[in-house]
Amino acid sequence: QVQLVESGGGLVQAGGSLRLSCAASGGGFSIYTWRWYRQAPGKQRELVAGITSGEVTNYVDSVKGRFIISRDNAKNTMYLQMNSLKPEDTAVYYCNLLSNRGNSWGQGTQVTVSS
Repeated sequence: QVQLVESGGGLVQAGGSLRLSCAASGGGFSIYTWRWYRQAPGKQRELVAGITSGEVTNYVDSVKGRFIISRDNAKNTMYLQMNSLKPEDTAVYYCNLLSNRGNSWGQGTQVTVSS
């Protein structure tokens, strides 16, 4: 099992920025696709952004132009730079990794944006 550890969440005012990180560990594995999901209270979990092994990225429409997903293969780490944050971005953010060892999830990190 690949372990994922997230960091970087917190409380920020609207218009501010945060950078989330997700580090993978657990022995040899080949990373295919990284994804960030989020779940707000009372809502379903939604896919926010993804990045493939070929560095192809995709974003949900609501974050396009504000969030940037990236990966550091040497560190087995993924990042989500979140700019121009809005109160509606408030949620628990989860990282997800698809590798040759299956599908792995992080424990989640809270992001709260105050108006």
